[in-house]
Amino acid sequence: MTAPLTPRINLYDAIAANRMRTVLLLTFFVGVVAALAYVFGEYLTPRGGGIALVPFSLVVSGGSAFVSYFAGDKLVLAQSGAREIGPDEEKVLHNVVESLALGLGIPVPRLYLIADTAPNAFATGRDPKHASVAVTRGLLDKLDRAELEGVIAHELSHVGNRDIRVMLLVTILVGMVALLADWMLRSMAWGGGGRRRGREGSGGGGIIVVLALVLALLTPLIATLIQLAVSRQREYLADASGALLTRYPAGLAGALRKIAADQEPLEVANKATASLYFANPLKDRSALFDSLFNTHPPIAERIKRLEAMG
Repeated sequence: MTAPLTPRINLYDAIAANRMRTVLLLTFFVGVVAALAYVFGEYLTPRGGGIALVPFSLVVSGGSAFVSYFAGDKLVLAQSGAREIGPDEEKVLHNVVESLALGLGIPVPRLYLIADTAPNAFATGRDPKHASVAVTRGLLDKLDRAELEGVIAHELSHVGNRDIRVMLLVTILVGMVALLADWMLRSMAWGGGGRRRGREGSGGGGIIVVLALVLALLTPLIATLIQLAVSRQREYLADASGALLTRYPAGLAGALRKIAADQEPLEVANKATASLYFANPLKDRSALFDSLFNTHPPIAERIKRLEAMG
């Protein structure tokens, strides 16, 4: 018997589905933050007095995200040892980037080269006007033109889809959760809210205390899981958008196969920058719960989706 055909996926449907999943994840994330803030406020001061701390947590977490938004690209490029590619160097790369940027309707980004033989790439920059794309020497040497176009289309799609802004929003929300949870646990250690509730004899005070403790312990983990889930969905979205840009999903799938088969880790990458790259640059061994704690979707699943796109 012949094997059943893989169901075909329309490129536009894939893009719409991935965007919807991101919206749903972010909506749920905002709900988690709101629940934590409400319970914290009720724990500190019944009937919502403590909710005034929420704007302060937003300012603190947003401040660090603001700095990263405007200066993060320069820091990442410097940390990666990337040097800018001149207009007379790497002509094939220049031609690929210029043609794909034109097709996507964005300015041509600045190009950088990382002197490492592991094949990989990443895009950074707060918007299309300030975008940069960095590629490794290994990517240029080991991929053919169709595969290179697939990778560049994926990275330019990150720029076109404003993924830096999306992940900035997620970072702010994660920062708020971390601050609120820490304040709640410290308040419990000092006993401020609990003693006040005891003196007031509030019947629902015990429930609020239990809820506050559970949320303070669990919401940082939940926030991290949502952050990673959003990151994986943006990778799927960039795959679908890149395939639509080149009209050749097989090129991107071929690049993923070669990168997966290459077991050389990228020496300049680390845990802080790994999420930026086209594929996991650290080549970590697969472990339990990888599907929950990885910044990138499994390469096999990415290839499967690309092969099903029509």
